[in-house]
Amino acid sequence: MNRQLLAKAMRDSDRWAITLDYVDCHGRKTQRVISPIRFLGRDRVLALCLSRCEPRQFQLDRCTNMQIQPASNFLMPVTMPA
Repeated sequence: MNRQLLAKAMRDSDRWAITLDYVDCHGRKTQRVISPIRFLGRDRVLALCLSRCEPRQFQLDRCTNMQIQPASNFLMPVTMPA
């Protein structure tokens, strides 16, 4: 299901963005808004992180609560909750 949401957002990046919870390699959980660019194999995605304003790789097994949202809801930089 997550790959389907990401693929939909990739096909129409002007219309869609993805919100998600992400756990980094140190166990820190953050909320992110991303614009997916392409899949990097089966387990990662390259995306523009609208919070960091730069491309980032996200491991799909560390992503939870993924939802597709209208891209018009967000303006970079998106503030990350503390």
